[in-house]
Amino acid sequence: MPTQPFNKYNTFVESLAEKGHNLQSDALVIALSATPQLASFTTLANVVEIAYTGLSNLAARTLTGVTSAQSGGIYKLNATDLVIAATGTAAAFQYVVLYNSTAAAGVQLIGWWDNTTPVSLTSGQNFTVDFDATNGVLQLQ
Repeated sequence: MPTQPFNKYNTFVESLAEKGHNLQSDALVIALSATPQLASFTTLANVVEIAYTGLSNLAARTLTGVTSAQSGGIYKLNATDLVIAATGTAAAFQYVVLYNSTAAAGVQLIGWWDNTTPVSLTSGQNFTVDFDATNGVLQLQ
């Protein structure tokens, strides 16, 4: 993950155009949800997050090693892979949501990935959000 396509929330486009994000320096955070995501969602309250009981290193949900560059008119945002570890049985999730927790206008939704099937973790298992070099976190063109 994310080998699945990145899906943006409609509000992200307007917020980006109106100086609502600095993707390279703002705090970008991952939320996990079992509830289908809609492009029309406008706030984090629309995202039903799982209970994070049974998961450790939750601070790792904030992206680190964030870099960005533009080449040929395509902007790519990269970050260090995130590893979420299970210390017990965790709630199943299917959607990995990206949001900006320090946007100029408050918490702002960016987009999500759909794992296509629910992910269930038990003690000792990990889930890696793998931002590969080709796709990065997201691309804008």
